[in-house]
Amino acid sequence: MTAKTDPAIYEAWYHTARGAWIGRTESQLLLQLMQPVSGQTLLDVGCGTGYFSRRFANAGLDVTGIDPDPAMIGYACNQAGPITYLEGMAEQLPFTDNSFEYTTAVTSLCFISDPQQALAEMWRVSRQGVVLGLLNRHSILYRKKRNSGSYHGARWDTWSTAKVWIDQLRPKVSSHRHKTAILLPKAGKIARLVEVSINNTSPWGGFLAIYLLKH
Repeated sequence: MTAKTDPAIYEAWYHTARGAWIGRTESQLLLQLMQPVSGQTLLDVGCGTGYFSRRFANAGLDVTGIDPDPAMIGYACNQAGPITYLEGMAEQLPFTDNSFEYTTAVTSLCFISDPQQALAEMWRVSRQGVVLGLLNRHSILYRKKRNSGSYHGARWDTWSTAKVWIDQLRPKVSSHRHKTAILLPKAGKIARLVEVSINNTSPWGGFLAIYLLKH
């Protein structure tokens, strides 16, 4: 999700060569961390046009998407896929405790002023775990793209800042893992080869993926 962006323009970027590669790489990393079982439920917080919601659904998950922007939700509802979309705020999720196996937020916390509250809500409604996709301040992408285009107004986080939010969650996180992707954001042949060779081990990728296990 981005800050007040035209849904069609936002979605179209993911259908460019660069956008498709980045979207595929990011979603594969999140699924790798979760290792979900087909049929499990997932809430996609800040789902935007539903791009990642659809990728999670294609991986076999039963997906619900929620976003505060009615234009984004309207666009998402018009796309194919067995996904339920709702309008709502991450800081006050309209679900009972433990409603979903997983909850995810893919670069949507970056546009929320109180990420701690949003994460606490995601944790509350999750039975098994939470997976986050954050913009990494320790990255080439930050140096190239901060405050430009769809990144305008976004907060760039680090593992250290995220760890502060995580340490405040109750019940406590039983375990966690984090990796990064998109070391070279150009998406050319060299970037793709580097991405494969580092295998998400570099701490400097532009996309910081964090998995929090509840039990």
